[in-house]
Amino acid sequence: MVRGMRQTENDVNFGSDARTAAPLLNVEQVSVTFTMHVGVFGRPAERLNAVNRVSFHVDRGESLGLVGESGCGKSTVARTILRLIPHATGCITFDGQSVFDLPPRQMQLIRRNMQIIFQDPAGSLNPRMRIGDIIAEPLLVHSLSSKRDQRVKVERLLARCGMKRSAVDRYPHEFSGGQRQRIAIARALALKPKLIICDEPTSALDVSVQAQILNLLKDLQDEYGVAYLFISHDLAVVDHFCDRIAVMKEGRIVEIGDRNQIITRPQHNYTKRLLAAIPNPAPDPAVGTTTIPLELPMASPTEA
Repeated sequence: MVRGMRQTENDVNFGSDARTAAPLLNVEQVSVTFTMHVGVFGRPAERLNAVNRVSFHVDRGESLGLVGESGCGKSTVARTILRLIPHATGCITFDGQSVFDLPPRQMQLIRRNMQIIFQDPAGSLNPRMRIGDIIAEPLLVHSLSSKRDQRVKVERLLARCGMKRSAVDRYPHEFSGGQRQRIAIARALALKPKLIICDEPTSALDVSVQAQILNLLKDLQDEYGVAYLFISHDLAVVDHFCDRIAVMKEGRIVEIGDRNQIITRPQHNYTKRLLAAIPNPAPDPAVGTTTIPLELPMASPTEA
C-alpha cells in the first residue's frame, strides 16, 4: 500500500492495492474459527469466529501496528501467521512463500526469519534454563552456532539489548520484568530475522520501562532493518512506534492506513472511540471533553 492511502471495511478489494514492490508479509482474507464445545455426537455445537477475513501487509523494514481491544483476535492473527494454530481459509505469504502450503521442514527454515516476542516475559522464558541456554537454543535448533561459539554470540546479543554479559549464567526469576523482556528480545534477535511479531510486548511493564523497550526496538530496527508487526490495545503506544496502523474489531480489520491519518483523521467510529479512550494527563477545564457514546449492543462473535 502506498503510504497515505487508507482503506476501511467497506472497500471491496480490501488489502489488494497495487504496490511497487512485493511486501515481506502479505495476509489475504484469513479467517480462523474455533469450536467452543462439542455436542453429544461429536458435532460442533458452537463456533467462535476469532478472525474473519483479515487482510493486511507488512513491508520490509516497516512497523505495522495492529490495535484493538482485548479479545478482538489480534494474538490469534499473530499465531496464525507463524502457523502455531490451524487456519480456516485465506492465504499468508512471507518473503514470496505461501506459509500454509509449506511442509514442516521448509516451515522450520522460514521460521528463522519470523520470530515473536510474547506479552508476558516471565511466561515466555523457561524458568529451569539459564539465560545463556535460552538465547542459544534457536541457534542450536537451526544449526547456526557451535557450542564453542555460542557463548560469545549470546553475550553480544545481551550487551546489544542493554544487559550485562554476566546474565548468561543466571535464571529468569533473578531479573525484573523489563530485563526479562530484553532477554526475550535478544532471543528473538538471535537468528537475525526479517520480521518480528511483537505481541503486546510492553503491556505488562511499567510506563518508564515501556519507553525503554520501545526505544530499544526502534534502535534494533534501524540497525538490522527488521520489520515489526506490533500488536497492542494502546493507540498512544502504536502512534509513537508504528509507521502504519490497522484497527481491529471483533475479528475484522475496520480501518488501515498511515499513522498520521489514522490518529488525526479517523474514519471508523470504533477508531474514534479508541482515540477518545486515551487518557489526557492534563486536561484543560476551559476546553471540556467530548463524550463518544458506546455502540450497543455489540455483535456476538459466535454462530450456531
